[in-house]
Amino acid sequence: MPNKVKIELEYILKTSVKALENLIFTPGGLSEWFADDVDIKEDIYTFHWDNSEETARLISKKNGNHIKWRWLHHEEDEDTHECYFEITYEIDPLTKDIILKITDINTSDVEEEDLALLWNRGISDLKRILGN
Repeated sequence: MPNKVKIELEYILKTSVKALENLIFTPGGLSEWFADDVDIKEDIYTFHWDNSEETARLISKKNGNHIKWRWLHHEEDEDTHECYFEITYEIDPLTKDIILKITDINTSDVEEEDLALLWNRGISDLKRILGN
């Protein structure tokens, strides 16, 4: 049974919910910071990077709250079925900034530090696009 690695990261964004949702809910938005290109067919997202691609199923999505996916290669494997990645967000009541949280549960073929580094790079691109 593979070991699972769980990371939880938190970021502060100075933007509107509408701008953020455009970048995390749409293929064009995700293509700006998360992947080189994104295709969606029903609830299956295909993420393209350089010469590789990965597919994920949309598990849940709620405007003003979160979006969550599971990589398809984990769906058939009982040991990794609970692996997923999720973006949640809320508005800080005092500052009105957006608190963005990333939860990624993956298998041990990825080190925790490497997984965090990948997310930090992606969120750095997201912040740049949002003007943060």
